[in-house]
Amino acid sequence: MIAVLQFDAVSRIHLEKLLADGQLPALNSLRSRGTWYELETPSTHVEGAGAYSLYTGVHLGDHGLYYPWLWSAGEQRVRFFDDLPAPEAGWERLERAGRRSLIIDPYEMSPPRTMRGIFLAGWQFKNRVVLRTSSIPNQIHLSLAQEFGDPPVGEEVYGRPAAPELLRLRKSLLAAPRRGADVIEKLVQREQFDLLWISLSAAHLGGHRFFDLSQISEEAELSRYPELGTTLQDIYQAVDEALARIVAALPAGSDILVVSPSGMGPNTSRSHLLPGMLEAVMAGHRRNLIERGAPAGSLLWRIRAVMPTGLRALIADVLPDRWAVELAARLELRGVDWTSTRAFALPNDDAGYIRLNMRGRERDGIVDPQEADALLDKILSGLQTFRDADGAPVIRKVHRTSELGFHGPCEDQLPELIVEWNHRVVTPLAGVSSPAFGAVSSPGWATGRTGCHTGDAWALVVPGSSKLKSPMKAPHIVDIVPTICAVLGVDTDGLSGQPLLEPRTGPVSERSV
Repeated sequence: MIAVLQFDAVSRIHLEKLLADGQLPALNSLRSRGTWYELETPSTHVEGAGAYSLYTGVHLGDHGLYYPWLWSAGEQRVRFFDDLPAPEAGWERLERAGRRSLIIDPYEMSPPRTMRGIFLAGWQFKNRVVLRTSSIPNQIHLSLAQEFGDPPVGEEVYGRPAAPELLRLRKSLLAAPRRGADVIEKLVQREQFDLLWISLSAAHLGGHRFFDLSQISEEAELSRYPELGTTLQDIYQAVDEALARIVAALPAGSDILVVSPSGMGPNTSRSHLLPGMLEAVMAGHRRNLIERGAPAGSLLWRIRAVMPTGLRALIADVLPDRWAVELAARLELRGVDWTSTRAFALPNDDAGYIRLNMRGRERDGIVDPQEADALLDKILSGLQTFRDADGAPVIRKVHRTSELGFHGPCEDQLPELIVEWNHRVVTPLAGVSSPAFGAVSSPGWATGRTGCHTGDAWALVVPGSSKLKSPMKAPHIVDIVPTICAVLGVDTDGLSGQPLLEPRTGPVSERSV
């Protein structure tokens, strides 16, 4: 067996401190037995692309997936990622080769079209966006829940954090890793699998919500609950305890990969301000956007600002999951006048994404492709004039996506510009201003998150029956699926990466030991 244990979106600052203090004994033990690789990842610039590249083994330009809500140019609207084509995941490739997999809670992934073995999503905790309840076989989620109980709810609501909401989320995320270990111990003892892959996703969502509550504690009146301040460290320790149990349950000789496809750092995102900033730049002269209507792309941020988080959570809870995500998709960019909109901000959380309304590509496109470069230059230079209240630049750099190397058949699905914000923690409710384009006020508390993604990806490779294979180029997250295939004797046709392990002697047997 080969086991991929996804310690998802880990904060390197928190991780190294806990390792040094001896508070993550399972990970420390694995580190003493294995080889640590720093991995290249598209998450350095495109926040969510790392997970899709990890699971599929192909680069961003080959899959075009980078966020749960994606732009559909042919429909001139936003779609939930389940509605758009995607390459097969690694476990679907294994299915074609007759291999059996146990897959638990892959973050932001659609259920497989077909798979030998067991697929469980929404098992450790339920989240309508990133971990929707599904299973293969269909009834196994229900039968396992009868033994282990229903999964806790791990929903987050964008906006001003409230202590009761955060306390409920803390409880759910601390319980989640234990549920993952529980079901693995049962299923691995009962059945044989060639691949085990679990995303210990409590670390991911916990990083977003609990990275550093001191950023918002005074505003949100959270200081009365000191346990909230240690939540992320507590989650990491719960994940480590689950790692120890999972490793102990693996068959002898199993190869182990502990992987984090992106990192987590302090929230520096001003993406809720980006629609207003872009509107000001496109207007081409100084104007006060406070007195104008909502700029294109800001409607959903403004709804979040005026509707209390508790009410929005209540509405979402009474809707079927599919209806809730479809409603969010339809509210994104709703009401935009496409006959006059030449550029618009795409849905985003961390980095900012800007796309042109291009003639011949978008259904209602109006920008002549020959004018695109000049228009992008105008936007790029204009955005960089914006400053925080103390005069510091809001933006560190605006990247042209075409220059980042994300080439492939799906590169047309990507934004043209990616905004990298400065590295200062965002101040809730603060706006920005430009000497050329005026002031842009905040539409509200934005996400309310205190952590956002970084490009700090890594893998810890611990050989069992296999042996290390020296990488021929810099290791990348797309190397994980080829590594699985190499160990199990499955073809790697069409994959972008290289294997980091290889069998010790000849091809593997029909059934992994």
